[in-house]
Amino acid sequence: MTQNPLTAVFDAQHNAIEQSQTFTHDALEAHKEAFDAFAEAIEASESLAEQNAELTRDAIETYLDAVESSMPEEAVDLEDVREMVEEGFAASEDVRSQSVEAALEAVSDSSEAYDQFAEGYAEAVDTSFDVYLEAHEQVEESVTDLTENVADVTGEFDVSV
Repeated sequence: MTQNPLTAVFDAQHNAIEQSQTFTHDALEAHKEAFDAFAEAIEASESLAEQNAELTRDAIETYLDAVESSMPEEAVDLEDVREMVEEGFAASEDVRSQSVEAALEAVSDSSEAYDQFAEGYAEAVDTSFDVYLEAHEQVEESVTDLTENVADVTGEFDVSV
């Protein structure tokens, strides 16, 4: 059997096709991971917002305590103000909590939809690559056979005559 000079070309093409398939799967996985990272970022921002609200609430309480202590006793009653501040923070907390919950739900729904899309797309990609690789192997076999036939035929000619 004659060494086919095109074998290296076919091997390189085959490897490139397989790498493209791997890169496609890697890209799909990266997108899935991005959804997870986004959800984690939303959860982290909720924690930061809670901490910020708590610090702000404490600062306002400290301010009201300072105002109250600097006034003569019973000169001013800040209980109504304290109650309004507490109600404002409670309402803000509810809105923030609902917003975060809605955002996490939307990300989760989007992630699930993407997972379904990615699964179908990955199957289609795999099928396409498999079909292409089969055709590629058939072309390689045909070229190899042709090369061997040409080598056999040219070996039959006597060029010394």
